[in-house]
Amino acid sequence: MAQVLLKDVKKIYDNSFVAVRDINLNVNDKEFIVIVGPSGCGKTTILRMIAGLEEITEGTVVISDRVVNDIPPKDRNIAMVFQNYALYPHMTVFQNMAFSLKLRKYPKAEIKKRVKEAAEMLSIGDQLNKKPKALSGGQRQRVALGRAIVRNPAAFLFDEPLSNLDAKLRVTTRAELKALHHRLKTTSIYVTHDQAEAMTLGDRICVMYNGVIQQVAPPMEVYDKPVNRFVAGFLGTPPMNFFEGRLRLKDNKISFVLSDGTAIVLKAANSFKPYIDKEMVLGVRPEHLTVEQLASQADNGIRSTVNVVEPLGDRKDVYLTSSSGLKFIVNLDPHIAVDVDQQVTMYVDISKAHVFEPGETGKNVTLAG
Repeated sequence: MAQVLLKDVKKIYDNSFVAVRDINLNVNDKEFIVIVGPSGCGKTTILRMIAGLEEITEGTVVISDRVVNDIPPKDRNIAMVFQNYALYPHMTVFQNMAFSLKLRKYPKAEIKKRVKEAAEMLSIGDQLNKKPKALSGGQRQRVALGRAIVRNPAAFLFDEPLSNLDAKLRVTTRAELKALHHRLKTTSIYVTHDQAEAMTLGDRICVMYNGVIQQVAPPMEVYDKPVNRFVAGFLGTPPMNFFEGRLRLKDNKISFVLSDGTAIVLKAANSFKPYIDKEMVLGVRPEHLTVEQLASQADNGIRSTVNVVEPLGDRKDVYLTSSSGLKFIVNLDPHIAVDVDQQVTMYVDISKAHVFEPGETGKNVTLAG
């Protein structure tokens, strides 16, 4: 088992491109942490620096209290599971899983024992004599996992391991991965751009953007209390709605006034006072807007026209345009009747609303209150 620590880590390529900057991340022993972000944000670069496949420009990587900056990958006691499985096509499943142990000259009996145990754990015990081409994508991924498990490493590194699987298989394999971690309790660092994987797998989520860590916290904390607009918009399907406007103070009440003059009365917060009369952004998740007026919503209604209705079984996604032309999405109970071109009023649950500074990664000023 291992703690993995990154201190002030930076990666600059020869063309002066800064891939990651000032990365400080502490992955606790036995923790499963997911690094999530859009393509090109630097998450895979971090994983490769931990593995030793990329040189570190600045900073320190520590695994099990040992600085590993100058230690070759084979001596770091980590196992990496790749997106493309990286199996040897001419070898059987058994040979693929046993390969790293043979290189380390483990006794044959020990190799057989470890491979059999890992294969049974992954439900591929009856596939050991087959070659990769005879396996399904899900089975190949299990072989790749098994090859990592038999090494009994200090930490697992996962580089988007489920991205080549179909949607249904991704869901089942995701659950199996979580159960596997619960059983093995090996420190795991998992990279993905899939927010569903991040939310369901991680003990904590590390959200990245443009080579910088934006927020590290448990999944629901990141979802409910995003530190900035980028994090708020990146997590959630459909994504959070953003409305531009200004904060106003009247009769000791703070409101967010949209461009059409609609005023959304907010919960009082001292953190709003420096932003009175300034342009800001209101963020509301689709599930925090409803056609039913609740006590907590006061008169916070946005008059809108229904454009599209998408029944999804457990919910109904409704796309709307406000009277001033603002487009947004709401999640409704599937049994609430709404039709295209219908005029409706959508009410904001102010207890769940967020106010951000303007800009792509504007600070969430609601949290300070």
